[in-house]
Amino acid sequence: MSTYWCELAVLPGGVRRHVRLRTERGRIVEVVADEPMEPGDTVLAGLVLPGFANAHSHAFHRALRGRTHADGGNFWTWRDAMYRVTEHLDPDTYRALATAVFAEMVLAGYTVVGEFHYLHHRAGGRPYDDPNAMGEALMAAAADAGIRLTLIDTLYLAGGLTGGGHVPLDAVQERFSDCSAAAWAERVGALRPTERWRVAAAVHSVRAVPRADLSVLADAAGAARWPVHAHLSEQPGENLACESFYGCSPTRLLADEGMLTPAASLVHATHLGDDDIALLGGAGACAVLCPTTERDLADGIGPARALADAGARLAVGSDQQAVVDPFEEVRGVEMHERLESLERGRFSPVDLLAMGTYEGYRSLGWDDGGILAHHHVADLVAVRTDSVRTAGCAVDQILYAATSADVTDVVVAGEHVVADGRHRLGDVGRLLAEAIGRVRG
Repeated sequence: MSTYWCELAVLPGGVRRHVRLRTERGRIVEVVADEPMEPGDTVLAGLVLPGFANAHSHAFHRALRGRTHADGGNFWTWRDAMYRVTEHLDPDTYRALATAVFAEMVLAGYTVVGEFHYLHHRAGGRPYDDPNAMGEALMAAAADAGIRLTLIDTLYLAGGLTGGGHVPLDAVQERFSDCSAAAWAERVGALRPTERWRVAAAVHSVRAVPRADLSVLADAAGAARWPVHAHLSEQPGENLACESFYGCSPTRLLADEGMLTPAASLVHATHLGDDDIALLGGAGACAVLCPTTERDLADGIGPARALADAGARLAVGSDQQAVVDPFEEVRGVEMHERLESLERGRFSPVDLLAMGTYEGYRSLGWDDGGILAHHHVADLVAVRTDSVRTAGCAVDQILYAATSADVTDVVVAGEHVVADGRHRLGDVGRLLAEAIGRVRG
């Protein structure tokens, strides 16, 4: 049992002072406000928030940060650089890199991550002796870094989509593929989740999974009660190819194959038509927005307000790790909306916090997270209210000013993983430099 005494804490009813959170076996078992500090309490100064959820991550993309800008380029030239990184990844190097990246996330205030995992096999597609060795490397990394994990295991069968149909996998993509949807389902079905990590299923995109295979994944995920994720309409070219070959938008294709449900999360959802927005909203699906990645790759600004108005839920992710900062992601949703609409206040501070916490947890299959309340998981983040960024802020508007640098303490499953700004693994910058050095060749 651990007890945390919070100077200020965001509870379901709003900000309260002097809150005692008692935890047991990774869960909150008592929440009491206006309580004096007692001997044995771990004191969390500043404002304590529910832990943030990173609902879409590719950990190994972190090796590209600050290295893809010299010649301009576009998403496809960036992807070529990303593919080159995969050549140096095996279970050992992947674990080291993911451990460092996940530790960076915890330092920033993320307490659960959804790792969109498609790097399954050896180069050429030959499985490791343990077909889930790469996924297990991610599980071990999450345990080392002290973060919850949803392993979003991804189906990847085709090399792309044109107006003439799906194209074969290229030499790099072969290691992403299980060759068939049935083989993918068999491999993923062998995974055994624990209290600290869970499984979700993913269609990489309508470019990478032919229509006939979508229902196989949907059936397997439904039987196992896994959340389902998919990249959706990240670039206009994806929409054009889908319209040309299938005669419909990617959103309509997924809907027709039974994949749009409240358990579905659609990543990016940037280039949507009115009918697409209505489909996502009507299904009560979640759109996972990744503002720092979408701006870094010049992909565009998604229709966040329209999606929410239609009934869709919203969450955020760090995606390619150009930035690892949950405050910047949720703030980015609002700021992008302001640029598009020429209006402020498109989302309230309460809305933004829910995107970053509760809705992200739901997207990843943790319905018992993202709120500081009895029986919920004991994941919390303390943020300075007196830094050069946050001094003078109204505490209920701190999301508009704080950054990851203002996070002082992070508790995951009741464990104090970050204390006074220091991760239990030590110098995370050094871990990142060493791990990235190993995969850059």
